[in-house]
Amino acid sequence: MLDEQPAHHIRRVLRLRPGACLRVFDGQGTEHDAILHEINHGRVTVEIGGKVACIAEPPHAITLVQGITRGDRMDFTLQKAVELGIAAIQPLWMQRSRNKLDDTRMQKRMRHWQGVLVSACEQSGRSTLPELLEPADYRNWLDSGRNKGLHIMLHPDGEYTLPDLERPRGRIVLLVGPEGGIGKEETALATRSGFLGVRLGPRILRTETAAMAALAGMQALWGDFRNSC
Repeated sequence: MLDEQPAHHIRRVLRLRPGACLRVFDGQGTEHDAILHEINHGRVTVEIGGKVACIAEPPHAITLVQGITRGDRMDFTLQKAVELGIAAIQPLWMQRSRNKLDDTRMQKRMRHWQGVLVSACEQSGRSTLPELLEPADYRNWLDSGRNKGLHIMLHPDGEYTLPDLERPRGRIVLLVGPEGGIGKEETALATRSGFLGVRLGPRILRTETAAMAALAGMQALWGDFRNSC
């Protein structure tokens, strides 16, 4: 039996009928053929078939560390980041983020964001669901330590461009500020923590544009865009 969101999509959006062929995935990298078995009072049941070959994940695991943005900009960023192959998302409360939400509203927002990730996987054909980490305070996150790898901070005055950097050997951590960018003190803290300031051309990009441009650039330079037809 399918969860509410995919069941609604099958019934109300695709308007499929019993006997239709589907593909289902478990979020852990496994995908199966399936047949729509029954639609009964809003419940959708499918019959699971054999495993099928899945789209391979990018060679470098990229964690998008995103300053929490306002309105639907965060939804847009999450959706497109999934399509571009990120492995995990770390939302951060930063100096220029919106006011913090209380626990109840934050948990509701997290459930909404999780739904955005699932929908983006369905749309893009990914069978591995990126990890959505609990929102953290910027300073606390920096102090908590991180795994080894390439740490990039997007900044219009960054010292480097993406082609300047050596091909990474492990995980990539991409730090993107909210509306208004990363504050001066936050920039200094990130630099001391090992982040490299990277600029994306001569223009100032919106936060959601900057994240997408950087992810696309990394996939073109080091990721699976290089092997695409």
